[in-house]
Amino acid sequence: MMDKDTFFRIKTTLNVGGRILDLSKPQVMGILNITPDSFFSGSRFNDEKEIEERVAKLLSEGASIIDVGAYSSRPGAEDVSEEEELQRLIPVVRLLKSKFPNIILSIDTFRSKVAEEAIKSGAHIINDISGGELDKNMFATVGKLSVPYILMHMRGNPKTMTSLTDYNDLLLDIVLYFSEKINRLKSLGVKDIILDPGFGFAKNAGQNYRLLKDMDNLRVFGLPILAGLSRKTMIWKTLHIKPEEALNGTSVLNVLALQKGASILRVHDVLEAKQCIELMEVYNKS
Repeated sequence: MMDKDTFFRIKTTLNVGGRILDLSKPQVMGILNITPDSFFSGSRFNDEKEIEERVAKLLSEGASIIDVGAYSSRPGAEDVSEEEELQRLIPVVRLLKSKFPNIILSIDTFRSKVAEEAIKSGAHIINDISGGELDKNMFATVGKLSVPYILMHMRGNPKTMTSLTDYNDLLLDIVLYFSEKINRLKSLGVKDIILDPGFGFAKNAGQNYRLLKDMDNLRVFGLPILAGLSRKTMIWKTLHIKPEEALNGTSVLNVLALQKGASILRVHDVLEAKQCIELMEVYNKS
């Protein structure tokens, strides 16, 4: 059977601050939360020394990108002001750039001002959970900055999204959503777009698994796909365990995501994700 990539020709490079990030082999994005209320306690870091140690570990285990978030997007999360998000985020970006000069930093924010200040401080990629819906200036800002943009599917905001799971056809909704936003982004000069189907964002457990099963259909856009499944509710609630016990389930779903075309795995546990990729590479070549 012919590989779908033969038809869809997935983009396999990103221009990251003048460097080329090769996605012909899937890459790992390590998560750094500088929030007090992330759903997974093992990813929360506030002390400068802890942050350095965490990032050094993520990089040594094989992370190609570090995704820094100063605003928790867990369901029901409390709002954080733009000023507080900047106060949390910018010193960390500067710290990481000084300690790890070759690091590739992604910024998890839906605010255009935060995005702009972070890029000016040395970050490279904007990861927007809202797909531009929560800040209408985001698309134009990313176009002006000429940086890669992670476009995620979501409805509402972290406080309201769990009540917005009524779809006639989830996959069709996501395809139409991406189609419209990709066209707008390209018209504003954004050249590198990564698609994130948004597991856990305005989707119930059944919808999340259906979306994972259908995720390869998103290859029709010819763009890299990011899968963010790490320790999410769809794993630990389904298995009746805690987020801290959801590593094995995460690895299972990461393998399925790789089979369905993921180019980037966004994870708390980099070593295990790298091992998934290595084994999949051997399997695919056998």
